[in-house]
Amino acid sequence: MRYITRGSAMVMALLVLGVSVASAQHPQTRKGFWIGFGFGYGSYTCTGCSSTGGASGYLKMGGTVGPHLLLGGESNGWTKSENGATLTTGNASFAAYYYPQPASGVFLRGGFGFSTVSVSGGGSSASQTGVGATAGVGYDLRVGVNTSITPVLNYVWGHPDTGFNQSIIQFALGVTFH
Repeated sequence: MRYITRGSAMVMALLVLGVSVASAQHPQTRKGFWIGFGFGYGSYTCTGCSSTGGASGYLKMGGTVGPHLLLGGESNGWTKSENGATLTTGNASFAAYYYPQPASGVFLRGGFGFSTVSVSGGGSSASQTGVGATAGVGYDLRVGVNTSITPVLNYVWGHPDTGFNQSIIQFALGVTFH
């Protein structure tokens, strides 16, 4: 058993070293078009309901304005099926990504757009759409010339119906191509 633990530790150390070397060979530069996607866990809360967890994801794309700023479109979604009903919610936003230090991979993001909520089950469905906003933080860990592994923490807020608010706290791991 001790050999398995040592072997696992050695493999992890080599992986970390490999990622460190890869990121050193490919400095954090962003130019032109970019696209990314990710999947993870989201905690959903709404007016009059308790928090519940489910699958979440995002898709983003856009263009580079300068070394500190990227602009684009992003969609964030969350879903959960339980007791024969499926609840799906998400936002589609115009988003800005700000890199305080362009050579590092840390970024802040914010966006404004539309929010939706949909419930289906038993052969019927209902949905509402309204305003929405997002904010978050992430890190582009360069693993190739134009490829980054991107962990993110996002807050997604929506107001799809009068008197109704919803929010998602999303933890996701994605891939970004610059």
